Parts: sequence; C-alpha cells; structure tokens
Amino acid sequence: MTGYFLYAFIYLVAAVIAVPIAKRLGLGSVLGYLIAGLVIGPIFGLVGDETVAIQHFAEFGVVMMLFLVGLELEPRSLWAMKSKLMGLGGLQLALTTALITGVAILLDQPFSIALTIGLYSPFLQPHCFTNVARKRAAKNRRW
Repeated sequence: MTGYFLYAFIYLVAAVIAVPIAKRLGLGSVLGYLIAGLVIGPIFGLVGDETVAIQHFAEFGVVMMLFLVGLELEPRSLWAMKSKLMGLGGLQLALTTALITGVAILLDQPFSIALTIGLYSPFLQPHCFTNVARKRAAKNRRW
C-alpha cells in the first residue's frame, strides 16, 4: 500500500513542478502534464514498469484526444486547406517520426519501440499545440 502512496506523491510532485514551468514558458498546462508524465514514466522509470497494464488506458486517452480534435474541425475549412494538409501535414509526419525515432534510438530503445514512439508522437502534437495557440489568441484579444 505504501508503494501506491509513493507513486501518487511522485505524480503530484511532477505535476507541481512541470506545469508551472510549462506555463512560464508559454506552453500551457496540457504540455506540462504531458512532459511530467514522460519524465516520470518512460524516461526515468520512476513510476513502475507495468506498461502492458497501462497500455489500454493510454490507447483510450489517445482515441479520446483525437475525437476531441475532430470535434473542433469544421469540414468547410478542412476542405479548403486540403492541399496544405496533404503536403505540409505529410512532411510534418515524416520529419517528426524520423526525429523522435532517432532520439528514442539514442536513448537505447529497440528500433521497433523507437519507431512506434516516433509514429505516435505526430498524432499527439495537434491537440497540444491547438490548446497553446488558443490560449495565446485569447490573451491577445481585446474585449
């Protein structure tokens, strides 16, 4: 039972440290929580190694996040940007996948795991950066 309290304490400390730093850098709280989770989980391994048990919850979270991004899109504006989305979106997907895969390999991950991480990461970016852009736009509005 004390192990769970230790994990909860690590979660809270990571959030309390990462979120204000991310906000101060202008990234927003969502990226702060994401960075905290990455640091205490896969990078430093501070919180368990039950990846199989957690994998289903992580997949559910990714699906829900993509669903929310889909709700924010308007079909008319999406159709108007189709050439940019296919060209620049594909380029972003390829470059981000290559970069993240390379970093994961440098961190001694097997190629299959590194490629999986590299392929997942571009799909997480739009939601995080959409929130950052929305918060910055709200700050610049004059009411």
